[in-house]
Amino acid sequence: MSSNVLPQHHAVASTRLYRAVWRWHFYAGLLIVPFLVTLAISGLIILWVTGVSPEYGDWVPVQQRSQALSVAAQAEKALAAHPAGKVSQYIAPWSAEYPALVRVDLADGNRMLAIDPYSGEILLDRAQSGTWNEFVTNIHGELLIGGNGGPGDFVVEIAASLGVIMVVSGLYLWWPRNDRKLASALMPRFSLSGRARWKSLHESIGAWMSIVLLFFLLSGLAWAGVWGGKMVQAWSTFPAEKWDNVPLSDETHASMNHGAKEEVPWTLEQTPMPQSGSGAGLTGLPPGTPVVLETIASLGRSIGFEGRFQIAVPSGAKGVWTLSQDSMSYDSTNPMADRTVHVDQYTGKILADVRFIDYPFFGKLMAVGIALHEGQLGWWNVALNALFCLTVIFTCISGIVMWWSRRPSRQLAAPRYPSNYSLTHGVALIAIILGAVFPLAGLAIVIFAVIDFLLPKRFKEAGFQNLQ
Repeated sequence: MSSNVLPQHHAVASTRLYRAVWRWHFYAGLLIVPFLVTLAISGLIILWVTGVSPEYGDWVPVQQRSQALSVAAQAEKALAAHPAGKVSQYIAPWSAEYPALVRVDLADGNRMLAIDPYSGEILLDRAQSGTWNEFVTNIHGELLIGGNGGPGDFVVEIAASLGVIMVVSGLYLWWPRNDRKLASALMPRFSLSGRARWKSLHESIGAWMSIVLLFFLLSGLAWAGVWGGKMVQAWSTFPAEKWDNVPLSDETHASMNHGAKEEVPWTLEQTPMPQSGSGAGLTGLPPGTPVVLETIASLGRSIGFEGRFQIAVPSGAKGVWTLSQDSMSYDSTNPMADRTVHVDQYTGKILADVRFIDYPFFGKLMAVGIALHEGQLGWWNVALNALFCLTVIFTCISGIVMWWSRRPSRQLAAPRYPSNYSLTHGVALIAIILGAVFPLAGLAIVIFAVIDFLLPKRFKEAGFQNLQ
């Protein structure tokens, strides 16, 4: 530590800026650390109930036999368990060793049934809603206080936006100074003790995870109501105009999502659905073929769907059959194989066939980004995401320990500006840019700036003491 004013002009300027950035890094952390810990813990749970132990029985092993039941027969077995229901979705098995899934809609909810495709035995029968995945996903995305433009959605978006500011400011604070080498700054110094060791661990681990954290924040923000829904997603939505002469529904693809589970590819959510009954479309089923679950499943195989894919039954007189396979629904571990096909429920003609290559540029990035974010690319992805969640928790805890060990008794002890500090044009420009790109972060910056401005100088200004 140093208690002397640095003599060089550039060093003084650098030190003044360092303390100002440090204060704003503290402000961002003060707000978002509870949210980051919540997101990390809920993320670990989501990884478990989706990537390790799915709750609908997707990975319950079955004994492979020479001949499987027809898709229609499998659906009938599910319907026999709930005679008053209606089959609304069929999910083909991952492979010959796993069950098929059938969703049955009832007057009071939906049931998901895992069916042995050879014997028709029901291996698991549970409500589609009320799962741990749904509960924890609601925490992860909206804190159980309302999503889709509700208060929880805004709070999480503000926290995630400020997280971007925390990452940028944290990298500035970490950047090696005073002839310290970059390689040295990336390695924790275990020879230190006390707060110095915590600081070294916080800086080095934070530096390693910063780019990954930035990726997670941005990919998560793409689901948020303002930055995602109103800005980025709106610009990157697949254009329905590419479906030549196909009538469009008033409903969008987002209507196919169920509860907190996002089943529709991100870039299609705001795209209108096509509708049946016009005679439009390309040849799908041969003319005169009954358009039923069995023939639609056969069509899916004939046009290239392999392994696990999903069939959604038409909803209403203008609804369409939808065949889909995408990594976001855990159908595959390759987001670049995403595909969504809509079929007219009366003629069996293909109304739309959307593949990864058809997505806009940012839609492609999000398809891959979301798969990485949710650990859908395989066991290595699950393992790395779990490790990342643990490092986030540790970095947050180490930041709290550092603050607690240096704060004076009964004080918030935010890092203080140097005496007579004035905001530099560069910092102001960066704040304006970040506020423009992330509107809710800009709102939070303005609120903190007003509060900070109103604080008496004795609570926020100091000399050049205790810089480190």
